[in-house]
Amino acid sequence: MQMPSEPSVARFYALLLTTLGVPLAGRRKLLDLEGMALRVLRAVGMRVLVIDELHNMLAGNSRVRREFLNLLRFLGNALRVPIVGVGTREAYLAIRSDDQLENRFEPLTLPRWQEGPELMALLASYAASLPLRRRSTLDQPALAAYILARTEGTIGEITRLLTRAAVAAIESGEEALNRQTLLLADYASPSERRRTFEREIQ
Repeated sequence: MQMPSEPSVARFYALLLTTLGVPLAGRRKLLDLEGMALRVLRAVGMRVLVIDELHNMLAGNSRVRREFLNLLRFLGNALRVPIVGVGTREAYLAIRSDDQLENRFEPLTLPRWQEGPELMALLASYAASLPLRRRSTLDQPALAAYILARTEGTIGEITRLLTRAAVAAIESGEEALNRQTLLLADYASPSERRRTFEREIQ
């Protein structure tokens, strides 16, 4: 599941239940949502809970952050399953602020993508999934190196570039991902965006 963008424990439980396909009609009290979530998670035999965008809990004030840290600890104790939190460095620092949680989470950093067969498989899966009429040529090592350099090697940026290149492919009539449509894509790398922002605030 994904951590709600506006952190509240009630929204967390509601999103968790929705992710599991449980229909929720009307407003529910936090206690009802919590009880229902625990019952459903036990019923489906959940073996691991993966929470993406864990850093969203930092959008709240210190009281909300403390509530979420308590929630993670409670779920781990109540369900007796591993909890995996995926997020930014700030999310890790928030976990570290709680001694009991820090012992339960082993930090693991994801490396940036590099040239090699894994990257080629990733690009091939993107090329196959996009609804374009012509065959995309992302399986060329030179093109893969270009994509890495332009996106700085993160999965989110690779996705953003390829999605915008697909839009450019359709709008231009090229109907394929290739060097031309990658150049036409309305995309700026993270470094380019930072430089633009810094120029604007000077």
